[in-house]
Amino acid sequence: MKKVALGVLITLFVSCNNDTENSITENPTQDQPTILAKNSAICGSDVVRQKMLSENPEAAQRLMQIENNTAQFIEQKKMGRVLADGSVEIPVIFNVLYTNSTNNVSDARIISQIDVLNKAFASTHANVSNIPAEFQSVNAGDTKIKFRLVKTNRKSTTISNWAPDDKMKKSTTGGIDATDPTKYLNIWVVNYMPYSTGYVLGYATFPESAGLWNDGVVMMDEYVGEGGPVATHNKGRVTVHEVGHYLNLRHIWGDANCGNDFVDDTPQQITLHRGVPSYPKMETCGGKSRSVMFMNYMDYSDETTLFMFTKQQNDRMQASVSASGPRAGLRIL
Repeated sequence: MKKVALGVLITLFVSCNNDTENSITENPTQDQPTILAKNSAICGSDVVRQKMLSENPEAAQRLMQIENNTAQFIEQKKMGRVLADGSVEIPVIFNVLYTNSTNNVSDARIISQIDVLNKAFASTHANVSNIPAEFQSVNAGDTKIKFRLVKTNRKSTTISNWAPDDKMKKSTTGGIDATDPTKYLNIWVVNYMPYSTGYVLGYATFPESAGLWNDGVVMMDEYVGEGGPVATHNKGRVTVHEVGHYLNLRHIWGDANCGNDFVDDTPQQITLHRGVPSYPKMETCGGKSRSVMFMNYMDYSDETTLFMFTKQQNDRMQASVSASGPRAGLRIL
C-alpha cells in the first residue's frame, strides 16, 4: 500500500529536486543543437509543477483539495455511487510553432497522435497482448476517456529553442495563446526544449492549473504522433504520458527513490526505467521485493515497452474529469 498524508505530499512537491534537473536554459536565436544522449531526456511536468507550487500557495491549496476530492471519488466509486461508464470525449486543440517545414508537424502526424491517444486510453492497441499475466487483472482496459481533434493552429517563428517556462503559450512572448483551456485540451508543439544537461521531451500542467492561461501539454515536435525521427520514441506514447499528468497521474516511481504515485495497484519501484527492461524485473522497496510495472505509460521506458494504465490510475483520471472534478469543463463541448 502506498499512502502518505497530504501535508507531506505538498512538502515533497515543493522541496524535491533532481540533481540533473535544476536549471533552465533558453537560447531563442541559436539553431537546434545536436540531440543529447537519450538518458538526458526527461519529462518536465514534475519539475514545472514543483516550481509553480513553491511560488503559488493558492495552487498548493488547490492541489490538496483535488487530492481530497479524488480520494472521495474513488471511495464513492467503490460504494457504487459513481456511474461505471464515466465516458468523456476531450476536445483537443494543437498549437504548432515551427521554424521550417521539417518541424512543422504534418496534419497526418497530428491525426495519428489522436488515434494513439484513443487506442491507449481504450487499451485497443496491438501491444495489449504483451501485458504480463500478473498485471492483466489490473489493466485499466477502456478508460472511457476519448479524444477528438477540433483544430490545429500554426505559427511560423524564428525561435527554435524554448525553455519549459510557458512562453510558447503566450502570443506576447512569441507563442500561441490557448484556446479556452476550461473547455479544451491545448497541446503546444515546439522545436526543442533544452534543460540542464539534457532536454525536455514534453511537459504538462496538473489539474490544480485547470482553466488557467497556461493549462495544457507541450511537446517537442519529434515526439508527436507516429513516424517521428527518434526510433525509440516514435509511437506517440510520450504524449500519452504527458496527457496522463494532465489528468492527475504522477510518475509511477513517485519522483523519489521508492516514492509514492498515490495508486495502490502499481507496484512500488526504486526509480524510473529507460530502454527496454527485461521482464520480470524485481526491485526491493521497504524490504519487499516486487515485480515492477516498467510497461506503464507513466514510466520512462522506450515506447515499444509502454502499453498500459491501471484501474486505479483510471480512477484518478476519472475523478479529474468527473462532473465535480477540476476538469469538468472538458465535458461541455
